[in-house]
Amino acid sequence: MKKILVCLKQVPHKDARLDVRSDGSWIQDDNIKFEINDYDTYALEEALRLKDQGEAEVVVATVGPERAAQALRTALGMGADRAIHIWDDALAETDGLGIAKALAAAAKDENFDIIFTGLMSDDANCAVTGPMLAELLGIPHITAVVKTEFKNGDVEVERELEGGALEVASLPQPCLLAVQTGINEVRYASLKGIMQAKKKPLDKKDLGELGLDAAAVAPKLTVEKIFVPPKGAGAEIIEGPADEVASKLVGKIKELGLF
Repeated sequence: MKKILVCLKQVPHKDARLDVRSDGSWIQDDNIKFEINDYDTYALEEALRLKDQGEAEVVVATVGPERAAQALRTALGMGADRAIHIWDDALAETDGLGIAKALAAAAKDENFDIIFTGLMSDDANCAVTGPMLAELLGIPHITAVVKTEFKNGDVEVERELEGGALEVASLPQPCLLAVQTGINEVRYASLKGIMQAKKKPLDKKDLGELGLDAAAVAPKLTVEKIFVPPKGAGAEIIEGPADEVASKLVGKIKELGLF
């Protein structure tokens, strides 16, 4: 049986009103809705499609506070078999590397054949946790995956490059694939799946159970401040004949150092 791990992150709902904390350290997240990171839903769907094709166990894992258990329950309702919820107060201020260390500690003895992650998270947009997780586990990885095909124990993928170009690569298993949005059409959790999810295992782990301590996940990256971008002074309308408008526009572009 193939074992597949899908790493999920719970992020603010795309329609949530985001206000910055008074100290500028992060957003106020006490009274907003959360959901599974969009990229990660495509990663989960890709894993579930593998399960649909034959014998496979799909395990979902997340690092997050108590509320993040809802993301795992949603994934279980969609068809995942079991879940791992990692949390410790020392993880509250950690960065992508700290999260990767926690996930690696949870995954090291599981012998997963494939690990799926989303390309990046909707909130931080760093796109580093997946590659760092692969490095910590000592397995190959590839990012921005838009197509997967499994052949003779290897994984052949297409990945998106800048400018719309595609690159084809082949990886041996075990490996980690960080997928791009649009790779598939994500399913919804059915009522039957939601009811079954309540009976599926959800294993909670803290740092001690993973063999880690606070020093191991201390952040290497710290956020100095976040703030709402200041509003500009407004737009300048250039009027006149087309040749004059074009000439003035070129002048403005040069003046602003944009060309």
